[in-house]
Amino acid sequence: MKNIYHIGLRDLTIDDLEWIINGNIRLELAPEARERIQKCRDYLDRKMETQQKPIYGITTGFGSLCERPVSNEDLSTLQENLVKSHACSVGEEVAPLIVKLMFLLKAHALSLGYSGVQVATVQRMLDLFNNDILPIVYDKGSLGASGDLAPLANLFLPLIGVGDVFYKGRKRDIGDVLDEFGWKPIKLKSKEGLALLNGTQFMSAHGVYAIMKGQRLSKRADLIAALSLDAYDGHLEPFDERLHQIRPHPGQLETSRNIRRILEGSELISREKEHLQDPYSFRCVPQVHGATKDAIDYVRQVVVTEINSVTDNPTIFPDDDMIISGGNFHGQPLAIAFDFLAIALAELGNISERRTAQLILGKRGLPEFLVANPGLNSGFMIPQYVAASVVSQNKMYCYAASSDSIVSSNGQEDHVSMGATSAIKLMKVMDNLDTILSIELMNGVQALEFRRPLRSSPLIEKVVREYRKEVPFVDEDIVMYKEIRKTVVFLNRLQADASLLG
Repeated sequence: MKNIYHIGLRDLTIDDLEWIINGNIRLELAPEARERIQKCRDYLDRKMETQQKPIYGITTGFGSLCERPVSNEDLSTLQENLVKSHACSVGEEVAPLIVKLMFLLKAHALSLGYSGVQVATVQRMLDLFNNDILPIVYDKGSLGASGDLAPLANLFLPLIGVGDVFYKGRKRDIGDVLDEFGWKPIKLKSKEGLALLNGTQFMSAHGVYAIMKGQRLSKRADLIAALSLDAYDGHLEPFDERLHQIRPHPGQLETSRNIRRILEGSELISREKEHLQDPYSFRCVPQVHGATKDAIDYVRQVVVTEINSVTDNPTIFPDDDMIISGGNFHGQPLAIAFDFLAIALAELGNISERRTAQLILGKRGLPEFLVANPGLNSGFMIPQYVAASVVSQNKMYCYAASSDSIVSSNGQEDHVSMGATSAIKLMKVMDNLDTILSIELMNGVQALEFRRPLRSSPLIEKVVREYRKEVPFVDEDIVMYKEIRKTVVFLNRLQADASLLG
């Protein structure tokens, strides 16, 4: 069926995930995945009947307690205690979309058949996903090594009948919700708690979301930059294909083509210019925006590899009769990539604010602060302050969390990635970029009005017409924060209309 995605049938892609999340698609375990999960579980059950040597996390404690043996009678209690004791995430509640992605990514990882879980455990995860029963997870607590232990523990508490969930618009105790559906709590077997908590799904879910949103922000930045360029009476020559073919970074080529396409048919861009060159914030859009596109593509590759990997520990290889303890849960590949992406996206805001500042300087026939009567009116003076403030905050968020490490678990876990922190601050960079680009759009559209009766391109004029339905031309000073908020909403809605993005 078209509205069902079969987990474990093939590798996940970002496009798959966007379709599932935005299309309210149901998840089902593919028959092949069900067989792999059961095969691994059967192997582990047989192994536990004869195993004499300790196996980390299965017949021992965890972390620095790995030398403490646990009896066969206590193996289920060991796993349940693990989930309860590790549910320590704190801070702000994770957005429902991210929680759904965490479920989906963990189910896929377990479906690969190397983790030793029960089919019923994975099925319950899909049941919660399909019925929008979303555990309350908080965004702080993971060190990004040994996996995302604390947030994943909060995510999976409901499987054992403990914790709170968000269901039908309000917080509910999971016990009441289980009764409503006639479900019993899952009785975890050996290794299962560890399989649920070890893993990078908190980081990975944020990474998937960041790629989706980052691509949208990149397209918006190109559109708004093109609009500002025309409003500033800028040159099109810096976007000439020949210039970029001799420095052929893929993102640079793509950006120059985007700008030329967006401005095709503009009366303004094609007229003779009185000035010889534009400032770098206009002239170097292909190089700056393009580098961000290339960074997004790189991080996309890292995230796609990660979401199709097995990241719990120990890992079970039934065909080889091997249980191997390693470190696939370590989030360093994601941590470095997220820090990189934060820098790349912050640069879209950095150059955007500079274009905003150029538009209000009173140059090239534009009035100072983009109002007809500056002095009596402050016009667009203070929105630029706001953009500068938010750009500065993003610079702080570009500190590399992956360069930090704090010893945990009494020295056993002596190097951690801080990838969860990288993920959280990446989200803040993107939220700030929404505001920065919105302020540039406000300024660009205002400036464009002073070029009348000349027209920009058909595409830009269409965007301006739609925008003016929400935000008016500023003739006399008005309360600006409301217009900034309306512009943010407009840009997010604009993303759904491909015709308005070129």
